[in-house]
Amino acid sequence: MSNSPSRRLRVLTWHVHGNYLYYLTRAHHDFYLVTKPGHPPGYAGTVGVLPWGNNVHEVPAERVASREFDVILFQHKTQWDDDRINLLSEAQHRLPRIYIEHDPPQENAFEQRHWVDEANTLLIHVTHFNQLMWDCGITPTRVIEHGVIVPEGVLYTGEKARGIAVINHLRQRGRRLGDDVFASVKAQVPLDLVGMDAKAVGGIGEIGNLDLAAFSARYRFFFNPIRWTSLGLAVVEAMTIGMPIVGLATTELATVIRNGESGYINTNVSALIDAMQELLRDPDEARKLGNGARKVAMERFHIDRFVRDWNHTLRYVTS
Repeated sequence: MSNSPSRRLRVLTWHVHGNYLYYLTRAHHDFYLVTKPGHPPGYAGTVGVLPWGNNVHEVPAERVASREFDVILFQHKTQWDDDRINLLSEAQHRLPRIYIEHDPPQENAFEQRHWVDEANTLLIHVTHFNQLMWDCGITPTRVIEHGVIVPEGVLYTGEKARGIAVINHLRQRGRRLGDDVFASVKAQVPLDLVGMDAKAVGGIGEIGNLDLAAFSARYRFFFNPIRWTSLGLAVVEAMTIGMPIVGLATTELATVIRNGESGYINTNVSALIDAMQELLRDPDEARKLGNGARKVAMERFHIDRFVRDWNHTLRYVTS
């Protein structure tokens, strides 16, 4: 099989995290998304409002085995445990394989063994923190940090003297996502929550992917109460428009935000409340920190770097 740098690869994958997949498909290859009737989670294909490019295609689950691909890109344990066994043909089982791990370990912070425990699959972590915490056994790993597209014509204005948090299903995901932290801060600081099921905890509700940046831009700061997660794409997207970030100094966020330069992070929630109240009093300081956040995002999370990393990785596994 020819693997010249100019040849477009045929990548079989699944729709797990919509925004991440949208950014991933900016790589110059053809992506085939496994679908099932009714588009259940993980098999949504191209439904929704994201403006998918013409390099993104759907392939019904029952037709996967009869199609030709160059690489299989897993993104969820269900697909690894089930679809890998039941959907792929004998020939497809021998194709190069990548698994994107989107999260830190959920069962044990430092001792959980990753289920992809084999030398012939490349495990991609989205943060260095995640790579550090997972026990990946004999599986080779590398890190590809997030890359995001800066929304055209959207920049932070911050005239609204409130903070905003962006979290899906905060109530049902509980302490890990910081529902208690959010509630205690909200009692002392004007805060709005957007995301799926946000109304269940007094939030605004869901704002469409394409409208979120412009909606958030008027808020004074972005608040991240999450204890244990990957670096949220919503945080990075907020940074790209020049929003100051306030959050817990846990996981990868501790390497991204610098106090007094791009926002405030701390493990002391009272100190974060003080910082938020200061930003509400001082819009100029908020703007200065937002400019710092935007600079970091442009240097570290630019879509061009992300696409370059992914092109290199896909070439590497198929060579």
